[in-house]
Amino acid sequence: MTFEEAKRIAGEKVNIRIKTEGRLSGVIAVVTGGAQGFGAGIAKSLYDEGACILIADLAVQKETAEKLIAEQLGENAAFCPCNVADEEEVKAMVSFCVERFGGLDLFVSNAGIARAGDLETMDAKTFELISKINYEGFFLCAKYASEIMKAQFAANPDKWSDIVQINSKSGIVGSKANFAYSSSKFAGIGLTQSFALELAPYQIKVNAVCPGNFYDGPLWSDPEKGLFVQYLKAGKVPGAKTVEDVKKFYLSKQPISTRGCFPSDVAKAVMYCVEQCFETGQAIPVTGGQVMLA
Repeated sequence: MTFEEAKRIAGEKVNIRIKTEGRLSGVIAVVTGGAQGFGAGIAKSLYDEGACILIADLAVQKETAEKLIAEQLGENAAFCPCNVADEEEVKAMVSFCVERFGGLDLFVSNAGIARAGDLETMDAKTFELISKINYEGFFLCAKYASEIMKAQFAANPDKWSDIVQINSKSGIVGSKANFAYSSSKFAGIGLTQSFALELAPYQIKVNAVCPGNFYDGPLWSDPEKGLFVQYLKAGKVPGAKTVEDVKKFYLSKQPISTRGCFPSDVAKAVMYCVEQCFETGQAIPVTGGQVMLA
């Protein structure tokens, strides 16, 4: 299906949705980076509340995504390979969502990468890669998701849609020896606010959810590439000798310090964005109190 065909079909089927039980009954959602970590947890929470879910992730995650669908989701979920930094793959993914489910109501832009490093050790190639995925990838996803949502609004002026970027607390406050990631997330909030202004006339709300640290996920806990290991090697935590020292340091920063952020916490914020029809352009922290807005 071409992208132009997808826009036409989305308009034609805007009032036809699969009815299920839950807060998100009839909602068609995409979750990028949805095969593992935060993305998988968000996808499951949204699915459990009745949404149809398209998991978009790199082709190498196909087996992981299909296992997630088979064991935890079900027939109203599907997988589509997609590199969010590739414009043609993003267009194809959005078109596939319309082909599979008939439209697109909620786009959760979750895919992202983090590479720690200070000014001395960070190289330009890594900095560019982080920006391309975390910043440009969000732009591409919002660009093509919003085209489908606009077509649905044109066919039904009562229609509301949502784009939610999974940002980070590092998009609200700077992060020592992690400036490449932090700056890409600050930029993401700039896009969120700007897209919110542009898309409001089409009843497309655009918000960001800024999670705290999901210590149990691969982003932090991967034994080779996880942030615990990266931060230990980068000397981000003064005096830390082990990964456990790094974890204790970060937990101590949170008023609610018994655990890190869970995907279910983030999914609740996403659902708030969907259900609240008078909220757009916001960056919502889910950080256990580590980051508080004035």
